[in-house]
Amino acid sequence: MTDDPLILYCAAPVAAYIIGSTPFGVIIGKFKGVDLRKAGSGNVGATNVARVLGRSWGYLCFLLDLAKGLAPALAVCLLVRPAAGQTVPSVAQQCVWLGVGMGCILGHVLTFWLKFRGGKGVATALGVVLGIFPYFTWAGLSALAIWIIFTLASRYVSVGSIVAALAFLPLVMAFNHSAIAALWPLEAFAAAMVLLILIRHRSNIARLFRGQENKIGGQKNEQQSAKT
Repeated sequence: MTDDPLILYCAAPVAAYIIGSTPFGVIIGKFKGVDLRKAGSGNVGATNVARVLGRSWGYLCFLLDLAKGLAPALAVCLLVRPAAGQTVPSVAQQCVWLGVGMGCILGHVLTFWLKFRGGKGVATALGVVLGIFPYFTWAGLSALAIWIIFTLASRYVSVGSIVAALAFLPLVMAFNHSAIAALWPLEAFAAAMVLLILIRHRSNIARLFRGQENKIGGQKNEQQSAKT
């Protein structure tokens, strides 16, 4: 891949942002004759797609949102990788990876097609995490397992997402304990990503405290349909 910093640090993240901005939830809704922004919670992510259109469509949306984070992150990690004999990626290489990863996530959260509104970023962030191999991948798979366990146990998708997000940074540090100092850009990115996901779930947290959050398979409270 080129060493041109303009391409590595500007063009690549912008391209990732455009890919991340693809609003698959809205596209699926349009295909089914529903404006997802005016149905359910008004969110364009997989959870609201499942709530409004059914679980199968929600799973499809989740996989598509995951893929738009996974593909660019994995591609840049394969193209910009440590040289032979280099045990860990350099700070510059990590920054290139993270620029692309953040571009994907911001594209989903602040979609220019939707006047800079979007989803909560969990599926796309998971795709980015799995694509930054192997430094985030194992921590990401562990966080995914935590998400599944807590979502099924609580029947709240938001609870699973919040707990998995909180667990991610400690998992990253645990899996990369032998190179913690050298991987500080990745760790800073992990912390920023966790913070972003928690901020995007602030309305869910408020509804959880009020006892108004939607449960999986539960009857939807009309008061819960406020857009998030």
